[in-house]
Amino acid sequence: MAMDDPKKIFGYRLKQARTMCGLSLRGLEEKIAGAVSYNALNKYEKGEMMPGSDVLMAVAEATSQTAGFFFRPLKGEIQSIKFRKNTKLRKKAQDSIRERALDFFERYLEVENIVGLDGGFENPLRNMKGGIRTPEAAEEAADHLREAWKLGRNALPNLHETLENNRIKVFEADSDDAFDGFSGWLDGTPVVVIAKRLNMQCLTRKRNTFAHELGHVLLKDALAEDISEKEEESIVHRFSAALLLPKEVFFEEFGKNRKSISLEELIDIKVTYGISIAAIVYRAHDLRSISDATYQRFWKVYNTRGWRQKEPGDDDYQGSESSTRFKQLVWRALSEELITRSKAAELLNVPVDELRKPDAVFS
Repeated sequence: MAMDDPKKIFGYRLKQARTMCGLSLRGLEEKIAGAVSYNALNKYEKGEMMPGSDVLMAVAEATSQTAGFFFRPLKGEIQSIKFRKNTKLRKKAQDSIRERALDFFERYLEVENIVGLDGGFENPLRNMKGGIRTPEAAEEAADHLREAWKLGRNALPNLHETLENNRIKVFEADSDDAFDGFSGWLDGTPVVVIAKRLNMQCLTRKRNTFAHELGHVLLKDALAEDISEKEEESIVHRFSAALLLPKEVFFEEFGKNRKSISLEELIDIKVTYGISIAAIVYRAHDLRSISDATYQRFWKVYNTRGWRQKEPGDDDYQGSESSTRFKQLVWRALSEELITRSKAAELLNVPVDELRKPDAVFS
């Protein structure tokens, strides 16, 4: 694709905009109510011609985008996307989430560049290249990450903020129940996309998803080349559990050889460390703190009581999983007069008349 060809850029953005809305080309034609024909839209999307201003505004309004969106320089596509293998999300919905995420990440990278934060991401696990092939090695990787990011051994209060502060971009997507999250790379930057509904549904599930997707992006080059997808999932699962609850801390809280466990202590660990009961018991079994028989009895109770839909203790965990870093960078650029109010509105994807003026600027 010719990155400097306005017709090609417009065509790419047109397809992206309608995909974000879940529209086919025919659907877009219907939505703009005859402002332009299907054949013309098809030529625009192929980069064969440019629209006039009236058509541009009609397309922008139909797709809830600014006119500037359609001429934004291209960063490329999100690479190495890892949707869950058993996801029931239809392709049309996957495409919509992927393109909405791409739009957000491009705006995020743009404002970082504007304020001078354009240094590349450095993977703290880069020296483990090709060396991880077992779940036990994933434990070491999680410990190394905590050390590299200076996270200590305590509970991680806000994984979303932790990822953002370490230059990993996060997008929260509106979605149905068939989607939890995915991860990938854009222009050398790791990205994580997570379902927005998890904020209201279950924060511990959101944290588990964050840790799992983080494992996929950071372990991408560290995994041995000859492992299977099943082995990779097992390693990433072990990494995410070890990140949320390191082995030594787990043994201190849970013990090494348990013959029985109580629901009350599982809830207590869950509330303290922000990790689901299911993940705690998985962890106990992985570390051989409980027997196979105890593990199987737990899952029988778990499924019988419907805890897959709502676990005990879900309402007791009061953690926070959010970050305002992107918005802060936009306001920083605006207050330093690096961008105009209209550009700030474009970056935040809001109408300029809805963008409040700064109450005060101190200089």
